Amino acid sequence: MNILFIGDIFASPGRGLVAHYLQEIISTEKIQLAIANGENSAGGFGITPLIAEELFSMGVDVLTSGNHVWDKKEIFDYLPRQPRLLRPANYPAELPGQGVIVRKARNCVEVAGIDLQGRAHLPATDCPFHKADQILEALDPAVKVRLVDFHAELTSEKMAMGWHLNGRVSAVLGTHTHIPTADERILSGGTAYQTDVGMTGPYDSIIGSDKNLALRRFLTGMPIRLDSSKTGAELHSTIVTVDPETGKAVGIRRYTRS
Repeated sequence: MNILFIGDIFASPGRGLVAHYLQEIISTEKIQLAIANGENSAGGFGITPLIAEELFSMGVDVLTSGNHVWDKKEIFDYLPRQPRLLRPANYPAELPGQGVIVRKARNCVEVAGIDLQGRAHLPATDCPFHKADQILEALDPAVKVRLVDFHAELTSEKMAMGWHLNGRVSAVLGTHTHIPTADERILSGGTAYQTDVGMTGPYDSIIGSDKNLALRRFLTGMPIRLDSSKTGAELHSTIVTVDPETGKAVGIRRYTRS
């Protein structure tokens, strides 16, 4: 079975790409489940209930997120009502929402989606490695297909998570840095891995933001407000092929459109 993971959807250019291409990708690539990171889909910072529902209506089955999931205050009431929008599981349990979902794919195979956030250069959270262990221990063993979005800054931390979960999940796919990496592979235990899937949004930018504003911030050190770039839109995603009987990955490849 084929699972599509779309990298960080950034602002209206990213949403436009998903609207334009997703149904075609699902059809031509025989996608059984479509997952996307949507934490930057509202103007590059956060996500709103309206945008989340819009992305679900386009064909996204599960939305993951990261540190920017809390940027829009209206999301706090929405998270408990919409289990298909995940927030990182290693935030405190008393916060709204959840970081794990089990959902039936189009071929009726149950798939676990898990959202975790790294700790290096990001807000303080519980240990993602121990949280991953707890989640997998509690997960029904009958759910063989398991995909992890690890939203983290450091390549080393992401690679460490890949090896930590090697053989226990179908895929560990990195998000957050908005730069696609060319290291997709299948680890020795049958876990597909990529350090960062990249961004679905405007690449004529500095990681999505207007490059002139971002450059001024770097040059002056002033807290200049960043706006989304509107040009150079590209869709970056990864397709993982999984044996539904074993949960082992048998293929992984990058998939881009512009």
